[in-house]
Amino acid sequence: MTSLTLDIPVLKTERLVLRGPEAHDFENIAAFFADEQRSWGFGGPLDRNGAWRWFASMIGHWALHGYGFWMVDTHEGAPVGFVGLWSPEGWPEPELGWVMFDGTEGKGYAFEAAEEARKFAYEVLGFETLSSNILPGNTRSVALAERMGAHYERSFENVSHGTEMVYRHPGPDAVVGGVR
Repeated sequence: MTSLTLDIPVLKTERLVLRGPEAHDFENIAAFFADEQRSWGFGGPLDRNGAWRWFASMIGHWALHGYGFWMVDTHEGAPVGFVGLWSPEGWPEPELGWVMFDGTEGKGYAFEAAEEARKFAYEVLGFETLSSNILPGNTRSVALAERMGAHYERSFENVSHGTEMVYRHPGPDAVVGGVR
């Protein structure tokens, strides 16, 4: 049997490490998706089987596209969420998405990690554009997208989640190199 080895880059910010998903991360993913209040904006809630399939798809996305969601830890190793680039079947284009685990919001982690993932998309992957798809009513995600300079562009019918709002991020010329 041949095993698949993924070369997922590790990104570091002032306070965070963005790294590939590992088996021990599943419990945090399962807890997130089990919480209806937290996961509704990301297709939840899901039972453990559904959360496992979602977790496995995070890893498979890296194999299929060469990019995906990173798990986000503090430099001390505390898990805070996952952030990354996502383009499953039926999506109109790759998107930048984020999830913070319970107790980690309001500390700027999502902003810091999402900015690093966006920088990677533009500088390393050569993306020319990027959006974030946000369910109506997800005010925290809208606030983060706007803080990152994204603006509401349109709504679309997501094959998985129904109507979502597309927030367009500034292009690489506006954000790469620290210009915002």
